[in-house]
Amino acid sequence: MMLSAEQMLSGARLTHETTIPSSLLAEESELGEGAVVVLRPLTVQDLQRIDKAAHDDETLSAGLMIQQALVEPELSLEQILQLPAGLARFLVERINTLSGIDTPRDALVELVQTPLARACFILAREFGWTPEEVSGMTIGQILLYLEMLGEEREAV
Repeated sequence: MMLSAEQMLSGARLTHETTIPSSLLAEESELGEGAVVVLRPLTVQDLQRIDKAAHDDETLSAGLMIQQALVEPELSLEQILQLPAGLARFLVERINTLSGIDTPRDALVELVQTPLARACFILAREFGWTPEEVSGMTIGQILLYLEMLGEEREAV
């Protein structure tokens, strides 16, 4: 079954409730184990904006990732930059997982530059999608479709 562009893009709109470990919260006795935030996966467009805005500043990059992915509660960048380091790291790791980025943080810059732009071009050409449609996809979705194209070509 061939997926439509709408079906592919729908994953970028999903939200996920994420339970924060009580050990990462100062008020763990009050909140117990049920402290929850809502996250969404990052899209290619999000990652490109983050890379452009943060340049080589890893702290700013992580803060912008959290700001873009955190649906509830909404926090300003200033508030995010004041989060305890352990909580911020937990959130970034969870965002990477939801977004299909299972690579070390150092490889994130490589993902949003030349190889990613080439992948977007290939998907747009092969499936007839617009650049806007492709840029709304998560990294996981892009990798899945590139893998499908590779398997299709091997079968021929």
